Amino acid sequence: MNEPIQRVSYQGGHYHICNRGNRKQDIFLEEEDYLSYLKKVREYKEKYKISVLCYCLMPNHFHLLVKQNSDIPLYKFMHALNTSYSMNFNRKYNKVGHLFQGKHKLKEVDKDEYLLQLSSYIHLNPTKDGLIKKLEEYQWSSYLDYIGLREGTLCDKELVLFGRSPEEYKKITEEEMKDKLLMKDLILEINEIKP
Repeated sequence: MNEPIQRVSYQGGHYHICNRGNRKQDIFLEEEDYLSYLKKVREYKEKYKISVLCYCLMPNHFHLLVKQNSDIPLYKFMHALNTSYSMNFNRKYNKVGHLFQGKHKLKEVDKDEYLLQLSSYIHLNPTKDGLIKKLEEYQWSSYLDYIGLREGTLCDKELVLFGRSPEEYKKITEEEMKDKLLMKDLILEINEIKP
C-alpha cells in the first residue's frame, strides 16, 4: 500500500488541520460518530506524539489545532486517524469509497499570538455556520473545556491560554474575536485552509 504524500511538518511545530466530507457530505451522523472520532484522536495522539490544542467537529468537516512533539511526521498521525475512522464509518453505515474530500489541509501556525486567534476561530465555527446561537450549546468542540464548563483531558489548553482564565478566554472568543475575524488579513489567512 502506498503511503500518502508527505506534508512538511517538524518537531515543535504548531498546525491547523482540517478536512471535510467527500462532496461536502456529513462525516458525523450521530453522537456515537463524534465520540468515536475523539476516541481515535486520543489514541493516535499518544502513538504519534501529538499535542491537541483545540478541536471542533462539525457535521461535514473538522478542525484540529495540534503541536508535533517528535520527529514522526504529522501526516502519519492524520493518515492513521482518518483511515481508521473512515473504515469504521463505512462499515457501520454500509458504505464504500472515500469519506473525506482528498487529503487534509495543513497550515503551520508560526506565531504564538496566532494560536489564540486561531483557537477562537475554530471554536466559533458552530455559530458561524448557524448550528447554534450560543457557543456553550455545542458539545463537539473543546470550547466547553476552555471556559471551564467541562473538564476534558484531550487538549493541552495552556499552550493557547498562556495563563489566561476561562473567563478571559470566553471574553476574547465571544466578544473580541468576532470583531477581529472581520479583519481582512485574518480572514485571508483563515480562508487559505477553510474546507
